[in-house]
Amino acid sequence: MEDIGLLVLGHGSTLPYNKALVEELAGMIKRKHPGPVRTAYLNANDPKIPEGLMSFAGTNVRKIVAIPLFLAAGVHTLEDIPRELGIPKGKHVGVIKIDGRDVEVTCAEPLGVDECIADLAYRRARESF
Repeated sequence: MEDIGLLVLGHGSTLPYNKALVEELAGMIKRKHPGPVRTAYLNANDPKIPEGLMSFAGTNVRKIVAIPLFLAAGVHTLEDIPRELGIPKGKHVGVIKIDGRDVEVTCAEPLGVDECIADLAYRRARESF
């Protein structure tokens, strides 16, 4: 797993706390993953996705898994993000060159429906009681 890089993807925003939130979540993921973890954004923030991919230069990763911090599948997760990752339309995996080597790129599914998200949503509601 040390040769698998994780690219944590945020939508991006002109509001500074959005980037801070993505960076903090990436830090939490980094504590769990033995390989390199980086961040990138679809728009409004830097680095953009192509630069995020290239940030794995010098790490000897053989595969990069992008993790979109989005709840549901939509245009961004189905079209925009795969395009920015260099994944051909209709495919689930692409290949890019990093340090002259072929590196496989794939994208994880959006966060979706999960008990832990429901727990978090309910906890946030209770905080407002």
